[in-house]
Amino acid sequence: MIKVTCAIIRNDEDEILVVRRGQKTDHPFKWEFPGGKLKDGETEEECILREIMEELSMSIVICRRMDNVEYEYPGKQIVLIPFICDTLDDLPVLNEHSAYKWTTPAGLMKIDFSEADIIVAENYLKITGFTENKTDTNSSTASRPFNEEELRSTIAGIRGSKEAEWLAESAIENQGILEKIIDFSFSEDERLAFHASWVLTKICDDYPGIIYPHLPRIIEVLDNTGNESARRSFLRCISLSDLNHLGSRHQGLLADHCFKMLRSGLSAIAIKAYSMDIIYKLAMIYPDLTNELTEAINMLHGDGSAGIQARGKIILGKLARHAKGHGSSRS
Repeated sequence: MIKVTCAIIRNDEDEILVVRRGQKTDHPFKWEFPGGKLKDGETEEECILREIMEELSMSIVICRRMDNVEYEYPGKQIVLIPFICDTLDDLPVLNEHSAYKWTTPAGLMKIDFSEADIIVAENYLKITGFTENKTDTNSSTASRPFNEEELRSTIAGIRGSKEAEWLAESAIENQGILEKIIDFSFSEDERLAFHASWVLTKICDDYPGIIYPHLPRIIEVLDNTGNESARRSFLRCISLSDLNHLGSRHQGLLADHCFKMLRSGLSAIAIKAYSMDIIYKLAMIYPDLTNELTEAINMLHGDGSAGIQARGKIILGKLARHAKGHGSSRS
């Protein structure tokens, strides 16, 4: 029987981190709680702390251990050892998984989990006392015509993650609401722009392709926006996107902006992290960017954030592996 630890990681908005397995794994493209196998001589607590740092470069605090979950998959039987954990890091570095997202407790049971992780999610909701009050409010609001000023007021007055999630769901179902949320993200009203762009990240977490038609417009305002919260949200959305959908002009504008953010001593850590991820994606399209990205990352060694340094180290490793593989394919 294989012993595997996993972490239900919560951020300061009480959202929960889930990660998606890659194509060449036992359960391709299934979502799961991050974690990994217990090593000989290692305690379960040591294992989960090590696995989260190795897989995601995140610092977590263990709050509680949950009951073990035993599950028999074809060809193997596992014991899943879950821990409830908290973190202040909201930017996992994906070293083994293909995607991540933060979801509300209500959203957990909508995730396409591996079978054992479904049981862990159900147990977590039971012990935390979560109950979902289902109403038809969201669907009816999303489908009916909306009042622009009412929407503006609602977005400006957002008080928490649940309201942002509700607006994101409405925008996914109603193109008009989506377009207004994007418009409000560019507003000179900093509070409105911050909240609207935050909702936009909630939309992109689940449906990044929905903003592809709007990416050129977003990229064109990056240099001119003075709202750092909105900039952070825009870069997060872009980092989740397939940049092959952009034309060469906008790819160039994006690369210039992200390099500028990486080299700026004033950029927030999250902005640097998203900029790094974006340039890495662009370097996969334009290999000539690799050397410039490597130099920019090496300049960050004096940065005080262990998270940004770990992220840079992992991206440098990916660049090296990509270059090695690319060279082998030519030989």
